[in-house]
Amino acid sequence: MTSGGLTQRLVEQHFATRDGELVLGGVSVRELAERFGTPLYVYDATVMRAQLRRLREAIPARVEVFFSVKANPNIDVLRVFVGEGTGLEIASASEYLRARAAGCAPDRIVFAGPGKGQDELARVIADGIGEIHLESDEEIALAAALAETANRRVRVALRINPRAAGGAMQMGGQSTPFGFDEERLEEVAHLVLRQPHLDLVGLHLYGGTQMLRAEAVVAQWEATVELGRALARLLGRPLESLDFGGGLGIPYFVKDAELDLAAVRRGLAERLDDAIADPALAGARLLVEPGRFLVGPAGVYVTGVRSVKTSRGKTFVVTDGGMHHHLAASGNLGQVIKKDYPLVHGARALAPPAMTAVVTGPLCTPLDTVGRAVPLPETRVGDLVCILQSGAYGLSASPVGFLSHPMPAEILVGDGEPRVVRARGTFEAPIVGLPG
Repeated sequence: MTSGGLTQRLVEQHFATRDGELVLGGVSVRELAERFGTPLYVYDATVMRAQLRRLREAIPARVEVFFSVKANPNIDVLRVFVGEGTGLEIASASEYLRARAAGCAPDRIVFAGPGKGQDELARVIADGIGEIHLESDEEIALAAALAETANRRVRVALRINPRAAGGAMQMGGQSTPFGFDEERLEEVAHLVLRQPHLDLVGLHLYGGTQMLRAEAVVAQWEATVELGRALARLLGRPLESLDFGGGLGIPYFVKDAELDLAAVRRGLAERLDDAIADPALAGARLLVEPGRFLVGPAGVYVTGVRSVKTSRGKTFVVTDGGMHHHLAASGNLGQVIKKDYPLVHGARALAPPAMTAVVTGPLCTPLDTVGRAVPLPETRVGDLVCILQSGAYGLSASPVGFLSHPMPAEILVGDGEPRVVRARGTFEAPIVGLPG
C-alpha cells in the first residue's frame, strides 16, 4: 500500500470531501482554518462514536469500555465518551479532576500508573474512586496508610506484568516499571490482604500498546482471564473486577494493516466465552480501556503553508505547525526509524500527487519534520496540509513550550456548530519576571 493509499482509505473511512476539500464533521477544513486560524487540532465526535460502536460490536456484551484519558485529556473529548456511557481510566490526579469535570461518576473511574503520588492518592481516596490499580510494594503501603487516615475501605486491583506480551510498544513481558511481575502474584496478593482498609477486588493486565494483530489482542485477554482465575483461587472467592487493559492500535504508516475487529470478535468468542462464564469471574465487572483506538482517527492537525522552497533538489513545504504541537508525527515520540504519518492536502484531498515534498514546521531544528517523502498535489503558500490520525497523543504529548509559539486551538466538530474546546494562545501571554 502506498502512503497515498493509506491516506485515501482513512479519508473515505472517517471523513468526507466536498469539491475536493477535506470535510470534518460537516465543515470543510478551509472554513475551520478561516474561522479559527492555523495551526489547529480538529476532533470529530462522529468518528469517536463510530469507533466506540465498532469496538462494542467486537467484544462480549458484558465488557464495559473505559476511555483512557491519557490519549486525549481534553474535557470536551471526555464528555463525548462519558455521554456514550463509558467509564474513564486515569493516570494522574489532574486527569481525575478532568474526568469529574466531564461528568464521570467516581465509581466509573479507575486509576493506574507506576508512580502515583501521596497527594494524588489522598485526593482520589477522599473524593471517591472506582478502583486504584496498585503497581508497587510502596504503593500498597501508601494507599493503605491513606485509606486508614481517611477511615475508608478502598477498592484496589493488582496491575500485573505478564510473562509474555505483544504490541509495537511493549509495556509487559520484560523488565518494566509497570505493575508487579506475574511471578509475584501470590506474594503481592497476601501483602494487600493484610491491609484492613484495602479491598482487593480484581486484576489489571496491560502487556503493550499499538496492537494491530488480532491474535495479540486475544492472547492478552486470555492471559488476563488465566491470571484472574489464579487470583480468585488465592483469594478463595470470585473476583469483582477484571481489566483487560487497552493497547488496540490504529494504522499510522504505509505498511500498517488495520486491526481486524472481525478476527478479534471470532477469537474472543472461540477462546473466551466459556472462560468468562467461570464462577470465579461470572460476577466480575469486565472492562477494557482503549484510548488511541477510540480517539486517534477522529483527530486532524491542520497546518497552513508558509513557504514552498527547493534546496539542492528537494522540495520543502514549510508550515506553521510542527513537532512542538505534534511530537508523534515528527517521529520523536518513541520511533526508532522515523516514518511519515498520513498527510493530506486540505483543498485537494484525493487529487493525484504532482510533487514529493519534505514537510516541516516553523522551528529552528531539523527535528521539526513531519513528513519526509510526502506525495502532494501542487502546493502553494496559503494552502493547508492536514495530518490524519492525530486525535491521540497529539497536543498533550508534545513540547508545547519549545520556542514559545502560541498554543493551537482545539475544535470539536460533529455535534452541529464547531466549538472551541481550547482557545488559541497569544504572543501577549504574561511572562513571569519580565519587567514592566
